[in-house]
Amino acid sequence: MVERWHEYWLERPGTGKRVSSGGVKIVFSDTNTHHRGESNYRTSGVTDAMRIPKDAFYAHQVMWDGWVSPEKDRTYIIGHWNYEPGTVKPVYVVSTGDEVELFVNDKSVGKGKRSYQWLFTFDSVRYEPGTLKAVSYKRNSKTNVAPSGAEGGASSYTIETAGQPYQLKLTAIENPEGFKADGADMALVQVEVLDRQGRRCPLANQMVHFAMHGEGRWIGGIGTRNNADYLKESEKKDPSLLDSANKKNSSDNYVGAMSLPVECGVNRVLVRSTPTPGKIELSVLADGLRPAYLTLNTQQPQADDVLSSLALRPVLDRGETPTSPSYSDSFVSVDIVSAKAGSNAESLPNSFDDNELTEWKSDGERQNAWVSYQLARKATVSEITLKLTGWRQKCYPLEIYAGKKKVWEGITPATLGYAHITIDQPVAAKELTIKMVAPVQNSQKFGQVKELAGGVANELDRMKSEKGKTELRIVEVDLLEAVR
Repeated sequence: MVERWHEYWLERPGTGKRVSSGGVKIVFSDTNTHHRGESNYRTSGVTDAMRIPKDAFYAHQVMWDGWVSPEKDRTYIIGHWNYEPGTVKPVYVVSTGDEVELFVNDKSVGKGKRSYQWLFTFDSVRYEPGTLKAVSYKRNSKTNVAPSGAEGGASSYTIETAGQPYQLKLTAIENPEGFKADGADMALVQVEVLDRQGRRCPLANQMVHFAMHGEGRWIGGIGTRNNADYLKESEKKDPSLLDSANKKNSSDNYVGAMSLPVECGVNRVLVRSTPTPGKIELSVLADGLRPAYLTLNTQQPQADDVLSSLALRPVLDRGETPTSPSYSDSFVSVDIVSAKAGSNAESLPNSFDDNELTEWKSDGERQNAWVSYQLARKATVSEITLKLTGWRQKCYPLEIYAGKKKVWEGITPATLGYAHITIDQPVAAKELTIKMVAPVQNSQKFGQVKELAGGVANELDRMKSEKGKTELRIVEVDLLEAVR
């Protein structure tokens, strides 16, 4: 998720002429967002199908909290802190900071290795029961040095080792306008496994058993654990805990079931109202844990409530889009006035025509796999963004020259959009040349991504180069100069 969002962030406003016009996370559920597997439960999206936030939800919260770039400092530790004694493992932190320091029980284990702007990796952290704290720092604009220490910092985040499972907890998520007794309104009920201190137990995955009485209809929830063996053993101990619906749903379908597993210590169920106002009494129990109880109250809809359970009030806390720029320029595009190439020069304007449905390609001969762009002015190009044909599966071995000086060589990565090439030691010039020095290399990084409507995502994305040919194919190029 961090890597994918970073690709969008690289195209943000303020980074030249070819930028993203903006976007919003429109799907907060398990769909094929960023993962198109055969199962849609807890494998994709930023919440699961019962809207329980995943780590990806909080990672996005760190990276998206602003109109363009984050406007609030946040830090989040991915995962939990409950392991076997002696465990040594990587720890991953998502943060808006320039540096992140990690502390185990207030002892520093050093600063993380930064990648994709937001991700900080600590390769080998020895587990100790207690607290794991990440503190982020921003570099001083004058000294370019970030401070250090467990206190202070731009933002921080702490997780704790949870104790043994001790109790269950029920929490209702109801219609903000009131739980309506109209036979259609529903409430989400969250069940958690907690330790004695009220901390969620992240390794709890046991079955929990609900009972309901009153003016409600049980809809149930979902789960993925295969519980056939567990159900057989439980039936021997207490047959009353199991009903025919549970037996039928003993693999991974818990819709309508009164017993279902928690996963990572949490799950949710749905309860629907009836047309009669009144109380809905809920209880939940599990082997060896203190049970939990919850009462829901449904209300008689008023005359003006006819549509209230169908249309919630909008949340407008974010306010209007700013009328002034909510970003500052970090790069400006350098205009291309003309270009020449080793072959197929007539279609060369396609590579900078601002049209992602056209391309320029060389004739397949290595000596002709080059293009030179004449710039409107002498410029110090420090970053180049390229959309290259077959961007999801093809990696291009390239050399780049500013004038006659080689300023970059390497292999472009497979991406979901643009390949960004950073020139560490840029040179001022009026001409920039891109040469392909070997045939493309194939990558299986993304596989063959297909759209829901059928077919691959883009025709140019799937075009194949003739085997053994050195064929440079450019859909769009943007030459960027850093703003001083």
